[in-house]
Amino acid sequence: MRLRPGLHAALLIAGVAVLGWFFAEVEIQIEGGNGWASALPVTFRVDHHWLLDLLWGGRPMTGYHAWVFPLIMLFFHFPMLSFACWSPRLEARALGCTMIFWIIEDSLWFILNPAFGWQGLRPGAAGEAGCAWWHHHWFLGLPSDYWLFSLIGAGLLWWSFHRAPGATAPARAGDAQAG
Repeated sequence: MRLRPGLHAALLIAGVAVLGWFFAEVEIQIEGGNGWASALPVTFRVDHHWLLDLLWGGRPMTGYHAWVFPLIMLFFHFPMLSFACWSPRLEARALGCTMIFWIIEDSLWFILNPAFGWQGLRPGAAGEAGCAWWHHHWFLGLPSDYWLFSLIGAGLLWWSFHRAPGATAPARAGDAQAG
């Protein structure tokens, strides 16, 4: 079955949103009101390092996050392995979905978490109850990561669905089986 690119993109984003919702619920069960794995009993934690400022937005690196971030990335890349196909556009789609997933998951973690709610997603002093202390950089009332990764993720998804003028539709899995 072939879908129009716009419908395909909308269904893909809806699916990513459902995945983000489910993972937000899992993380709420794991972390409760102690965001960013701050109270997990068995995990390493690096609070300060110049690479964390450069690559991690100044957040601590925990053992939990060191494993869960690549796990989610691998989930979005698994279909390429499963179907033994890769292209720059599929890679862009996997990366774009991963970025959109984390924005949805993180915002739903606050909204659905009884210890936070929507009001918990705001800048505040470190340790202040109900504040997202692990988000260090804010822009227009939201973590700057949300804005940055929304733009990059949407751009990657747009490019992954966009065809150059005059290009034919790419072959899809199952097309070779006809005939």
